[in-house]
Amino acid sequence: MKYLGVESEQLHKLGGYHTAVEIAQQPEIWKKIWEMVQTTSPDIVQYLDEALKHSKRIILTGAGTSAFIGITLKSLFQTKFGLITEAIPTTDLVTHPDHYFLRNTPTLLISFARSGNSPESAAAVVLANECCDHVYHLIITCNIHGALAKVSSTQPMKVIFLPEESNDQSLAMTSSYTSMLLTGLLIARIHELPALADKLSNLCVCAQDFLDHNCHQLEEIAKLDFKRIVFLGSGPFFGAATESSLKIQELTDGEVISKFETYLGFRHGPKSVIDSKTIIVYFLSSQNEHALKYELDLINSMKMGTRPLLEIGISESSKDSLSIFQSYSFASEKLVADDYLMAIAYVLFAQVLGFYKSIELQLKPDSPSVNNDIARVVEGVHIYTLI
Repeated sequence: MKYLGVESEQLHKLGGYHTAVEIAQQPEIWKKIWEMVQTTSPDIVQYLDEALKHSKRIILTGAGTSAFIGITLKSLFQTKFGLITEAIPTTDLVTHPDHYFLRNTPTLLISFARSGNSPESAAAVVLANECCDHVYHLIITCNIHGALAKVSSTQPMKVIFLPEESNDQSLAMTSSYTSMLLTGLLIARIHELPALADKLSNLCVCAQDFLDHNCHQLEEIAKLDFKRIVFLGSGPFFGAATESSLKIQELTDGEVISKFETYLGFRHGPKSVIDSKTIIVYFLSSQNEHALKYELDLINSMKMGTRPLLEIGISESSKDSLSIFQSYSFASEKLVADDYLMAIAYVLFAQVLGFYKSIELQLKPDSPSVNNDIARVVEGVHIYTLI
């Protein structure tokens, strides 16, 4: 059996079997999540309606990769539910709870976690209960046995468990990230699920096509001598750029330094990172023509000044006006035509490139941290009692 173009036996030898399987399985897991949310939607709606009726704000939280889900979804939740929505990592909530929790402001706290065993995950729930008179908890996790799933709460709580295979065994989160992101997106649009059926189906098709037809090209790019990589994205794609940056850096054990920015923000100083060993990846808006104008302006401006090693464009459909060396289009027979859904697909690029670059650097993709500087579940964090 092959995953990402590599035989299973070889993947085991390379220490990359789990990572390859977890990347490759994503379109199928997304279908399972779609069915799960559809089936359980009455219960989800009942809990959400009660929580939203009494809440004045929404906080989307998580640690590390799980925190980036909120970056992508905060504007969607705010638009759909009409409440101020913030993406605040648990790592911030735990150290400075008084900066974020407001005692007299009823809050819906939505927590995302792969294992649920990061110390900050359960601590954020406990602190929310201590600091807010009224808080509703919605937990989305890949691990039914995790500490977050079992945390005791004095305030209302609902836990949504994702399919078991989404609980990645590799260090770098891949299918767990996209599974939780999709679940969060579907919850934000829980009242319009029937209208999403075709789009979700098209998303799975285009993602599978990407995995089936682009692995060899990405393997060749991984062989290039690049030391830096920059991901640019706006709107929903800023969260995708943030996650993509971390994915490359994790899978290469920091051998490749990754950055992320918005297109306009990149002009204000971060552009100085470019040198002859830098790859720039452009995540392009598909449905937001206004944002796309700024994105294309930045790409055109890159013809002046220091030139990177390679520029890569990622889009839903091909852009004829895109004058860069390499571009990838996710378009299948039918368009997804939804930037939030496409933000899920775009991260596949970084996952696959990071997988191959890890192998190229003679690391083990499943556990690339040579000196165990980072671990699958964060260790050594002591949670202190709130004074």
